[in-house]
Amino acid sequence: MILIAFFLLHWYFSLFCQSFFLHRYAAHQMFSMSKYWEKFFYIFTWITQGSSYLSPRAYAVLHRMHHAYSDTPKDPHSPHHTENLFTMMWKTKNIYNDYFSFKLKPEERFSKDVPDWNKFDLFADSMMARVGWALFYILVYVLSISVFELAGTHWWMYFLLPIHLMMGPVHGAIVNWSGHKYGYANFDNNDKSKNSLLLDVLMLGELFQNNHHKLPNRPNFAVKWYEFDPTYPIVKILHASGIIKLRTT
Repeated sequence: MILIAFFLLHWYFSLFCQSFFLHRYAAHQMFSMSKYWEKFFYIFTWITQGSSYLSPRAYAVLHRMHHAYSDTPKDPHSPHHTENLFTMMWKTKNIYNDYFSFKLKPEERFSKDVPDWNKFDLFADSMMARVGWALFYILVYVLSISVFELAGTHWWMYFLLPIHLMMGPVHGAIVNWSGHKYGYANFDNNDKSKNSLLLDVLMLGELFQNNHHKLPNRPNFAVKWYEFDPTYPIVKILHASGIIKLRTT
């Protein structure tokens, strides 16, 4: 069970950073924080995403483009303009890399006021850092299964390793694919965004895409009484503690 617990901790801490820091803060600026806490969450995001670290700056640019061009051919990650999940992920990766490396310059509306710690991004994106995290994940599994033979560990758990290695893009792929193909719509947003209620237990509120596209600056992605955004209470606690300051409450 130790490896299942390790996998779940990696899954949900990585997902929280993507939802809280990359999505709600970097892309939408739903709340503000001091430079100290911004750098703290940069580092915390790197620790939780590990080998699949995503730059807050490049993530924010792509996500703002996604809202502006939702489900049109200019959307950087719409499932309706790619052949399958994997071609969507590959297309997103290429566009992300172009903006991360400054090969492409975004429109000002997509880059205005996004957090930018370029030196840290270059370190976190380096081959050395990514390989280091990959070796760490592999070592945890090898020691748990083969060396110490801990109770509850089995050989089939090695199949979880590719998800560890690609955790950030895996989360993004689930949200962008499922959140624009499966579920129900509370609002007519002139796109194909959906609320995938049954799958959102895995995604900490990120699959209320239809609600979010209607109300993109609302920190609570849930709207109906039967919907629950697990990240929002944490946002409220961080606001109450003074770590962040909500722009809209």
